[in-house]
Amino acid sequence: MSAAEKLTAEDIEALEPTCIGPTWKRDENGWHLPAKTLGWEIAGWCTKYLAAEGGGPWKFTMEQLRFVLWWYALDDQGQFAYRTGVLQRMKGWGKDPLLAVLCLVELVGPSRFGGWKKDGSPIGRSHPAAWVQVTAVNQSQTSNTMSLIPSLMTELLINTYDIKPGAELIRAKGGRCRLEAVTSSYRALEGKRTTFTLLNETHHWVSGNNGHKMFETIDGNATKMNSRYLAITNAYLPGEDSVAERMRESYNAIVEGKAVDIGFLYDSLEAHPLTPLTPEALEIVLPKVRGDAVWLNVRAIIQSVQSTTIAPSRSRRMYLNQIVAEEDALYGPEQWDPIAEPGAMLRPGDEITLGFDGGKTDDATALVAIRVSDATAFLLHIEEKPDGPQGEGWQVNQDRVNSAVHEAFRLYDVKGFYADVALWESWITEWAETYGEGLAVKAEGRYGGIGWDMRQSLQRVTRAHERLMQAVFDRKVHHDGDLTLRRHALNARRRSNNYGLSFGKESRESPRKVDAYAALMLAHEALHDLKTRGKKTRKRTGRGYFL
Repeated sequence: MSAAEKLTAEDIEALEPTCIGPTWKRDENGWHLPAKTLGWEIAGWCTKYLAAEGGGPWKFTMEQLRFVLWWYALDDQGQFAYRTGVLQRMKGWGKDPLLAVLCLVELVGPSRFGGWKKDGSPIGRSHPAAWVQVTAVNQSQTSNTMSLIPSLMTELLINTYDIKPGAELIRAKGGRCRLEAVTSSYRALEGKRTTFTLLNETHHWVSGNNGHKMFETIDGNATKMNSRYLAITNAYLPGEDSVAERMRESYNAIVEGKAVDIGFLYDSLEAHPLTPLTPEALEIVLPKVRGDAVWLNVRAIIQSVQSTTIAPSRSRRMYLNQIVAEEDALYGPEQWDPIAEPGAMLRPGDEITLGFDGGKTDDATALVAIRVSDATAFLLHIEEKPDGPQGEGWQVNQDRVNSAVHEAFRLYDVKGFYADVALWESWITEWAETYGEGLAVKAEGRYGGIGWDMRQSLQRVTRAHERLMQAVFDRKVHHDGDLTLRRHALNARRRSNNYGLSFGKESRESPRKVDAYAALMLAHEALHDLKTRGKKTRKRTGRGYFL
């Protein structure tokens, strides 16, 4: 039984949720609210023009209202305090209904500053040519929001603003204003004069579905138009390198003082990390984490969490809004991120060891260096299969990889180079003929001191991997914060065997690659051997490689 499962009811009651964002701040008068905001006028407008599910006028919950007040907060010049934002909540909280309301506000409601009243409060006005986009990486995600909009629109709203409803396109004010759904194609978004963009379920926005390109396009459009965008997400899977993960890391960097705050509103309510998944604990914790979403059935959620068909980590992400890795992951962000040394750079002449893991048509090919002096790792080169149609018939550019290897030897003082020989035997033989004699430490085997065949000895691979894992846990190895290396490391899964703990992909056909992590292991093993049995060598001179 884990330490968390031994907690008493009193202990669990004391586990307060993690509250992120200004909506959760209190002062002596209660909730701390922005001094100037369009949110109050927007709340009144919604009550007048929008309908609630089941009938009656729309009314925000107190939690929703606080978010709206902060999202529409203004500075003394009437400019929005926040340029972009993220609303992260548990599954079923009501992110889509809230954002469907805000899309209608952005379409025809008082969403823009129109001056000041005599009492100093702001006046709201509608945008004369609003262009609102609901974006996602597949149609079902946009449908989650768009399908809610017709039920929100009253006859008064439709008649007052001349609204022409549609499944994927809604027009208003004689066609001057529009609200549309856009999926997948970042090219369809390029250059649009949007006034507000909703990014739906950004925990699903990854490289494989063009999520990163869509986000970059949306951000570029917002910059050009001086407009804003808001993302809604569940807790993301660490290491998947989703847009949700990147936005959270960007926010964390601002909080830590490592990045400039350009107006980023992040709002999240997450269960305490020590929360057990026992029914007794969930009875106490779930009412806290659901916030004002009293429609969520605690008993039904507990039954889902207790189901053996759903992994505990997934239950934590869905229902506790916790950012946690899969159960069989080697590392989570809590192990990998603290060993980062942002800004670390290799300099010409640095002593390094190299690790190489190569593929051909599917697996990635990676070259990793570790600096001998401080055990800091750098991803020197990576070749990965492109996503989508560009990946059809793709092969690793072996000449480009070969050039990267020669460039590493030209720039740095390479003391050891361990390369997995699978699919790359002829290249490794050439590298060994060129550089093998000058290495201070050499791999065992018939490949000239460079070839390190990971297929031949499970015991040897396992021991090398356990050495790397221990170095990560003990924080004796570092990295420069490279996101690709991070993604590959967090993708790696535990693989137990008779000799200990090795690693692998989540499945043979998984698109989540681990090859850069494999290259890191080989570079680390070369470093280990250098320190335990390396020999001093003369510095190579007079031998170069030119393209």
